[in-house]
Amino acid sequence: MIPNQQHSTGTDKRALRVRDFCNAYGFSKATTYNLIKTGRLRTVRIGGIRLIPVDAAESLLSQP
Repeated sequence: MIPNQQHSTGTDKRALRVRDFCNAYGFSKATTYNLIKTGRLRTVRIGGIRLIPVDAAESLLSQP
């Protein structure tokens, strides 16, 4: 069993939809999709849903 951990997004989710990522981190959809396109933000696709792992979001913010 994995313990619940609070992340800086204020949630215990392990991945966020693009819309939720934008709301939590303050990025626009256009900027978010540009980060994904350029490979700076890692995502996973499950079915038709694109998810951004919280650890990928946190890693983006720690880059210089």
